[in-house]
Amino acid sequence: MAEFSPKFKEALSLVQKPGRYTGGEPGCVYKDKSRVDVRMAFCFPDTYEIGMSFLGEKILYDILNRHENWWCERAFMPWTDMKEQMERLDIPLYCLESKDPLTDFDIIGFSLEYELAYTNVLAMLRLSGIPLRAADRDERWPLIISGGPCVCNAEPMADFFDVMQLGEGEQMLQDICAAVERGKKQGWNKEQLLLELAKIPGVYVPSFYDVTYREDGRIEAVTPNRPGVPARVTKAIVRDMDSFTPPENFVVPLVGAVQDRACVEVLRGCVRGCRFCQAGQLYRPFRERSPKLISDSARALCRNTGYDELSLSSLSTSDHSRLEEILDELNSWAEADHVSLSLPSLRVDNFSESLVEKTTKVRKSGLTFAAEAGTQRLRDVINKNVTWEQIERGCRIAFSEGYTSVKLYFMMGLPTETLDDIKGIADTAQQVVDLFYKIPNRPKGKGVQVTISVACFVPKPDTPFQFCAQDRRESLREKQKYLLSCVHSRKIKVNYHDSTTSVLEGVFAKGDRRLGRVIETAFENGAFFDTWEEYFNYDRWLDAFKTCGLDPDFYNYRTIGLDEVTPWDHLDVGVTKAHLVREYNKALEAKTTQPCNRQCSACGANKLIGGPCFDYSKNLL
Repeated sequence: MAEFSPKFKEALSLVQKPGRYTGGEPGCVYKDKSRVDVRMAFCFPDTYEIGMSFLGEKILYDILNRHENWWCERAFMPWTDMKEQMERLDIPLYCLESKDPLTDFDIIGFSLEYELAYTNVLAMLRLSGIPLRAADRDERWPLIISGGPCVCNAEPMADFFDVMQLGEGEQMLQDICAAVERGKKQGWNKEQLLLELAKIPGVYVPSFYDVTYREDGRIEAVTPNRPGVPARVTKAIVRDMDSFTPPENFVVPLVGAVQDRACVEVLRGCVRGCRFCQAGQLYRPFRERSPKLISDSARALCRNTGYDELSLSSLSTSDHSRLEEILDELNSWAEADHVSLSLPSLRVDNFSESLVEKTTKVRKSGLTFAAEAGTQRLRDVINKNVTWEQIERGCRIAFSEGYTSVKLYFMMGLPTETLDDIKGIADTAQQVVDLFYKIPNRPKGKGVQVTISVACFVPKPDTPFQFCAQDRRESLREKQKYLLSCVHSRKIKVNYHDSTTSVLEGVFAKGDRRLGRVIETAFENGAFFDTWEEYFNYDRWLDAFKTCGLDPDFYNYRTIGLDEVTPWDHLDVGVTKAHLVREYNKALEAKTTQPCNRQCSACGANKLIGGPCFDYSKNLL
């Protein structure tokens, strides 16, 4: 591990949590720089505690470092106290393993998980002394790349990246590193490198595409400006989840991560087809890992890291067709190793006594059900495919098994929503409270606590609701007040999100390339850590829009035409626009669609794996 310089030691002595910046954690990978051909800095544009909770980084860190001649290291956005010291002492942003500045690396990769973290990307580039815009960087600078779910609409950040990765990175990122290695050895300039990278499935080179606009501000077309560049970039995908073994070691954080536990991804994709859910569309088609591989990898991971809690990660873990077999495999060693099991993405409609029994052998964790909407009509609109009877059954099982608290997730501002739907949120929570006291074998001597968490709905690209206008701030605030007025029990706690941040999230979710100027302007005027309430300044953003002559309402408060060219139409995530239109029209009629493993809805994602997603001769549910 590199020695700390005097300036670095001085900075650490003046910050609140120096452990965020020292590195040296168990599980770190160290290599001899003289024997490394490609160096990559994996950057997460938020604090150490947030970034170290991100499973995607752990997966890619493991895969890249398996190559003897490549070295992947980590960097995070410094908190404000460390940022101030780094600027005062002229310490450039560095990676935790080598302490080398980011400018020493061949590739700097950012994970774009959330739109409000965009200014932190610029802050990290500025701390590194790297020009913000790709057009201002030649081959003397590191290659600046990005991946993550926000790349499904890459355009607001397109001006800042040389390469943006659409889809799943396990193979794509290795192909990028291999091309960079060849380019270094053969002396390619930046143009040659980018042309080679554009041939890799899932790689989007924004500078190779021109955007033209109509007089009213809508997009006319997005067209390639180089020969041989695809008109549409199709996302990269891992066809067989068992072809990539889950990491069997993690970097164990010295400063507590938000999610500080062992974690194994059990499946990718989702069968449910909820119309509000971007992840459920982006990660299609549904693919499972085998129980034996999950169990073997999880056991090695827990023993290598010392974690005593294991989380089975996915969008909907209880939809794994062999979940009971997975739990049996895990319980063959977990209880003896004092490892507890956590299923953070359970569906209320397939919650069972068996799942409770098999996941509470060591300790009992919290229980959360996502009802999403307060009335059956609205649950049908969003295709949640959950009834009150199923919610009641799930809560009845939980209370009978000793649970005394339940969290219920809802959204506010959904398409076609009325005040009756808002009242339905409070009514659902009250029904759960009443149910607790009707159960004869409930935990005695304890009261019940039902927590309602209500998020402001943001229409996202590549979902059936991408065509919808976002609910306005004023409307959301009135609905929040109305919800509070509908709750009459102290046993019900209500949490809700700030509608202001949701407005900006909606703008950048559906924005176009012109918004890069707004992001840069807001950053130059002091915007960063916009994901943190204490640093978010809505007026600063409104000023940036005004300075750039753009109206934020154009992006999130306007209904998109079903045949309109969107900023993301040239980025193919597998789900066809025709499918999204069909689902949008069914939503307006409150008609539901069956889960994928019951009936194919012809979304188009199966083309990515070259055949049917399921054998429909088997009843998997």
